[in-house]
Amino acid sequence: MAIKATVFKATLQIADLDRYYYADHTLTIAQHPSETEERMMVRLTAFALYADEALTFGQGISNDDEPDLWHKDLTGAIERWIVVGLPDERAIRKACGRADKVVIISFGRAAEIWWNENRNKLTRLDNLTVLRLPVDVTQALTKLVNRTMQLQCTIQEGQMMITSEDGVVEIEPVIWHGKLPSGQAWQQN
Repeated sequence: MAIKATVFKATLQIADLDRYYYADHTLTIAQHPSETEERMMVRLTAFALYADEALTFGQGISNDDEPDLWHKDLTGAIERWIVVGLPDERAIRKACGRADKVVIISFGRAAEIWWNENRNKLTRLDNLTVLRLPVDVTQALTKLVNRTMQLQCTIQEGQMMITSEDGVVEIEPVIWHGKLPSGQAWQQN
C-alpha cells in the first residue's frame, strides 16, 4: 500500500511592500511522502515571494511535467514556472521553453556545487531566475511547521520575514541569476 501525502493547512497573510501586493491566502499543502519539511517550507516561501491570485501549487516532486508552483493566464499559457531544489539542467531548459518566466529556488548544502556545475549553461537563459536560500534559514523555517499554520509574511526592501506563533524567520535570498518579481536587487553572489 502506497504512503499518502501529509496535508497541511496554512493561512498566509502577505504584505509585499516592494510589489504593493497585500492579500490573505488559505492554502492546502500536500507534503509528498519523500519530501522533507524543509522543502515543503521552501515551497511555501516561494509562494509568498511570488504570490498572486493565479499562483497555484503543481505536482512538482511527483510529476516531471509540472513545477512546484505555477502561474497560468486565462488562456492556460504558463506565465511563471517555479521549481524548488536542484533540478536537472535539461529540465530547466525545457521549462524555459514552456513558460514566460522560470524561477529556481535552490537550497541545501549541495546548492553551491549544483550552481557551479550548471552556471555557464543556465546564465544563457534570459527568462530564468535562480535564487538560493541559505541553509540556516531553510532549517529555521522547519520550526514554524504545524498541521495548521497561521503565518504572516512581510517583504520590504529586499528583506523577507515570515512570522508565526512559533517564531520569526528572516530571509534574504541570494540571486545567482535574473531578478525578483519586484525587480528589487537583493543580495547578489
